[in-house]
Amino acid sequence: MRKTLPRLTDRLPLGDGLLVSPVCLGAVARPDVVLAAWEAGINFFFLTADMHWPMYEPLRRGLRTLFKRPGARESVVICSTAYVTQPDFCEMPFEEVVEALPGLGHLDVLTMGGVSEGDFRPRLPVYQRHLAHGFVGCKAIGASFHDRKTARAAVDAEVVDLAFVRFNAGHPGAQKDLFPHVKPHRHTRLFNFKTIDGWVAPVQLDALGLDPRSWKPHPVDHYRFALSQPALDGVLAALSHPREVRQLADALARGPMTEEEQRYLMTLAKARRSVEEGT
Repeated sequence: MRKTLPRLTDRLPLGDGLLVSPVCLGAVARPDVVLAAWEAGINFFFLTADMHWPMYEPLRRGLRTLFKRPGARESVVICSTAYVTQPDFCEMPFEEVVEALPGLGHLDVLTMGGVSEGDFRPRLPVYQRHLAHGFVGCKAIGASFHDRKTARAAVDAEVVDLAFVRFNAGHPGAQKDLFPHVKPHRHTRLFNFKTIDGWVAPVQLDALGLDPRSWKPHPVDHYRFALSQPALDGVLAALSHPREVRQLADALARGPMTEEEQRYLMTLAKARRSVEEGT
């Protein structure tokens, strides 16, 4: 169990000389979330290179505004992810991201998206060449794993600089088959995604018959839930409104969740799933 949680202003070394905040901001509902995040200390941003392109338009618009500030581009780290798996097509998506966003200029981290056991090895040499040649300016490579066995092997071998894995109150399997097996001191940074998938909305809590006096967790509590795991270095966050940036900072300031609090969130997520599945 951690004694403290990272702050938005903390920095983690990544790849070849990059320094990133422990919260990486991905899809947002409004462009002004980007500026609020940057002003609060978040300097790490996640952009799709192909799949979900429309979903990331508010983030691109926010970054476009941010890059108009003198020196702002040099103060942030941009991670871009391509989901295409054919090795021959692992270049153009990243070039198109740079072309599509004025002021971007280059990409700092190139990431393989939706990685499974069968497509990791064919793509890895392509990304390793990208890193060796500084393709589109990259200084680190990563992978977003949808298979924890493959993630575990990649993190153990330290063949990528950044690994995204899924862990949340509704899908806590990484607590058993991944987190206990990663080295505490390693080159590869381990970040979480799909963090709030286990969140239960207040209306759903009422449907579960929860005592009105019981704790009703806020979505940002689930980032605190994830970062209470010592193995995780950071989280990929999706925020809807500028006020959620402050709510996230305040949640992290409360420190790690107790084991009892973590079990409570997992129990709520399990109960919601049972209702949805009719079991």
